[in-house]
Amino acid sequence: MTDVNKMAEQFKNMMPQVNFNKNGYELRTEVLQFAQDHVWQDFHAKWAGYETSVVKDPKTGELVTSVEMPEVPGSDKVLETAQKFYEFISNGNSSNKTK
Repeated sequence: MTDVNKMAEQFKNMMPQVNFNKNGYELRTEVLQFAQDHVWQDFHAKWAGYETSVVKDPKTGELVTSVEMPEVPGSDKVLETAQKFYEFISNGNSSNKTK
């Protein structure tokens, strides 16, 4: 029986340790990834709307509707969105709280 315990102890050190709690860096990384995905999904939705809403009049060749092309999101937009998500996670939705 002691040989089994010794072998189990040896394999215990080789096995990966599972940690279900994430540290602050891991949480911020996930929030940043979520914000980046959100910002780019928003951009792609606006881009699809831009492509489908701009049409030419077949008689005059002029644009029937005028829609501005969406701005490509940069790192500032991603960080701004991540900050909003992080504040929501930390503090809750302050706009729904009653005074």
